[in-house]
Amino acid sequence: MPVDKREPRIQQMFGEIAPRYDRMNHLLSLNVDRYWRWRTVRILNPGDELPILDVCTGTGDMALAFCRRVRGRVPVIGTDFCPEMLEVGEQKRLQAGFGSQLTFLQADTQQLPFAANHFQLVTAAFGLRNVADTQAGLREMVRVCAPGGRVGILEFSVPRRQPMRGLYGLYFRYVLPRIGQLLAANSHDAYRYLPESVREFAAGDALLQLLLQAGLNQAEMHALTGGIATLYVGTK
Repeated sequence: MPVDKREPRIQQMFGEIAPRYDRMNHLLSLNVDRYWRWRTVRILNPGDELPILDVCTGTGDMALAFCRRVRGRVPVIGTDFCPEMLEVGEQKRLQAGFGSQLTFLQADTQQLPFAANHFQLVTAAFGLRNVADTQAGLREMVRVCAPGGRVGILEFSVPRRQPMRGLYGLYFRYVLPRIGQLLAANSHDAYRYLPESVREFAAGDALLQLLLQAGLNQAEMHALTGGIATLYVGTK
């Protein structure tokens, strides 16, 4: 049975876990998620001209990572359709001392409220698989990306080599849901949804093909931490 990605369900699910979302991410990834975002920023290496957009930003960690990199030289915008997640991101923005250089907006990735050809980078970190229509979300990301700009998708992936592949499968399928539900109880069993959504989502060459079909001219992927996560990068 396909994963239930109806928008009201996903919005409510992430709203319920928003206050504990960051703590759970760092705990369940053993803090490796911080490295993945750090590495993503350095691979994409933003310039000093056009702004940066991070969609499905959640609590804003990817947008904050870009802000630290560009140091106010260009604006950074983070969008998400879950207001509770954005509230946490706004608190983190204030704590970090970022002023107008970082803005959080509630918006649906399938209908972004921006003009075409506007951003040098458009990214989504661990969020695109939650969009009801993946291809519609990708087309919008490409639409608002400037010619010569890049679209970056950071997502979980399944390692190809043993024993990492087997250990990863056991952890994702049995350990993560139990710990997640214990420490971040919610009515939609979010941490059981996570491995199911990863398993169903396109990965590897299949996701590269989706990037090309969405209108990008070329696409490549960078495996991180033995393939536990992958960064996909396409150029417009």
